[in-house]
Amino acid sequence: MPNPSQLAPLPDHRNVHTAKWQELWRRHAHITTPLRQRGLTCDIAFGLSTYVVHVDLPDDSHLIIAPPQDPPCRRPPGDPQGWSVTRHRPHDPNPGEMIYDSTPPTDRGIPERPEARHGGSARHMIEAVDQHLTQLRLIPSPAPSGQAQPVAQPGPTTPTDPEGRYVYGRQILALTDQLNATDSYEQAAELTDQVLEPTDRLLERLAEFFEAAAEKAQESDHDDGFDLRNDLQDAATALRELGEDLHVAADRMRALAPRPPAHQITKATAAGPSTGLPKAVPPTHGRSR
Repeated sequence: MPNPSQLAPLPDHRNVHTAKWQELWRRHAHITTPLRQRGLTCDIAFGLSTYVVHVDLPDDSHLIIAPPQDPPCRRPPGDPQGWSVTRHRPHDPNPGEMIYDSTPPTDRGIPERPEARHGGSARHMIEAVDQHLTQLRLIPSPAPSGQAQPVAQPGPTTPTDPEGRYVYGRQILALTDQLNATDSYEQAAELTDQVLEPTDRLLERLAEFFEAAAEKAQESDHDDGFDLRNDLQDAATALRELGEDLHVAADRMRALAPRPPAHQITKATAAGPSTGLPKAVPPTHGRSR
């Protein structure tokens, strides 16, 4: 069985070193990383009309995690309007076992599956895959969790937070204070990466939070539940789009480090370090000043 404490390695083929594959891998990192944390090797491949995630399983079967293929998804790779997950066994001519399908139906005569309400949520899809593979004993059961903890322990009080309730806001404020205080673009890039890193970034966690809030709102039978769900889902989508737009911001921040002024780059330094003593200065006896 896979060891959940180890991250499965990258696939072993030459495309791994190409810029195109690496960009596709980055866009699907929110899918591949949690699966690799469960010990499953993943790869990016081309499906019928767009790119899919290929996941190897311990029994020599594999999963195909795909956006809509027919008609093809017109949204950016890694952010479709729904996901389908099928399990394929070796030497089996059948199309594959459908595990999860939240893609929009293309035929009005076919009823939606229950997970269709989750749309393009990667979190719900990963949870369904994890549960299915655990039941098949293809991955270990997760360790039992302890008793639920409070949302947050009260922290120091402030004039605007006299009860010390807004612990998470203060944590982000501390990150902002560190960014304001640093005089190093390298450190500024590291702090920026806390917010914009593709898999565990703050923006991704906030997007997941809004998705969870959207699902909670939809559970209500109140008239405003559906509208609130849409507003919260739109917020999650906007956060992910913002992360896509700024995914190289940390590298750009790091590149802002000042370079030596041009007048300090002398002819000698441009030619490389000297290997001997400097030449003697010719005497000036008898020369007029």
